[in-house]
Amino acid sequence: MGEQAPFSTPATGGLRPDDGRLLRGRRSRARIREAARALFRERGFDATTLRAIAARAGMGASSLYRHIRSKEELLVDELHELQTEAWHRFRIRESRSEKTTLQRLNSFLDVEHSLLAKDPDLTTIALRATTHPEARVARHVLVLQDRTVGLLAEILQQGRTRGELDRGVDVLAAARTIAHATNGARIAWANGLLDADGCRAAVQTAVELLFQGIAAR
Repeated sequence: MGEQAPFSTPATGGLRPDDGRLLRGRRSRARIREAARALFRERGFDATTLRAIAARAGMGASSLYRHIRSKEELLVDELHELQTEAWHRFRIRESRSEKTTLQRLNSFLDVEHSLLAKDPDLTTIALRATTHPEARVARHVLVLQDRTVGLLAEILQQGRTRGELDRGVDVLAAARTIAHATNGARIAWANGLLDADGCRAAVQTAVELLFQGIAAR
C-alpha cells in the first residue's frame, strides 16, 4: 500500500496544524536511519550506541528518543528495506515467460544475497536474534522471515500453476524449506565457514536439490 495523503479539513481543504511536525518527524527519522546505517557499517551493530547515532544525526539523545526506542528497531527497519528492495529488483529484471520457476527462485535469492552481502553485520545480528527469543529484535526478524517465505511461496505457486511443479506439492512447506536452507548457509557465512560466494553457491545447490523432489515428472 502506498503512503496515505495528508489529512485535510473538510471546510477549507488546508493542512492540519500538525502536518508540519509530521513532515519534520519523517525527515528526522530518515536522518537517524542514515546515521545508524553508516555507523553499523563502520563500527558494527554491537559497538554502535544510540548516543553515537544521535551525534552523527546532529541531534541530542533526548531528541532521538522521540523518534526511536532502540537500535534494534533501526536494525529491523534496515532489514525490511533490504527485503523490499530485493523483491523490487527481482520484479524489474525478471520475465516470467522466459524463466523457469527454478531460475526465478535463484534470481530472487541471488538479488537478496547481493544486498545482504553489503551489510554482513546486519545479517549476523539478525541470525543471532532468531536463536534468542527473548531478544527484542527476534520477533520482528522472524516476521520478516515469514514474509520471505510468502514471497518464495508465490513464485512456487505460479510454477505449479504452469505445470513445472508436481500438483501435490505443498508450496508453503517447500518455501519454508528453501528459507531454512538459505538461513543455514548464511549461518555458516556469518561464522566464517563460507565466504559470500560460497554462501551464494550453497543456496543455489540447496534449491536445485529441492527441485529434484518437487518438479513435475
